[in-house]
Amino acid sequence: MEATTVIDALAALAHRTRLGIFRLLVEQGPEGLPAGEIASRRHLANANASFHLKELAGAGLVKAIPAGRFIYYAANYKTMNGLVDYLTRNCCEGGVCDIECAPMIKRKRKSS
Repeated sequence: MEATTVIDALAALAHRTRLGIFRLLVEQGPEGLPAGEIASRRHLANANASFHLKELAGAGLVKAIPAGRFIYYAANYKTMNGLVDYLTRNCCEGGVCDIECAPMIKRKRKSS
């Protein structure tokens, strides 16, 4: 992922409404939601939701899926994962790291 793409994605997410819409779509899964449902769930006017969805789509974070008279929007997981990868790629490179870069996987201990 190029730095300009990362900057565009972070800029799009740096707004409370867009971040809320994006989180809703990530939770919804790859089938997405119709634009009107997104507006309703986020308590937005349709025009306001449309503006923010356009910004998220322009940054590649969501994709529009036409379905008859409706437009569904879904999170673009490829872009989301690329952004996370870009931000964590060099986390602990080059020596001692005092932070945890990746989520810890809890392992069950074997009973003795």
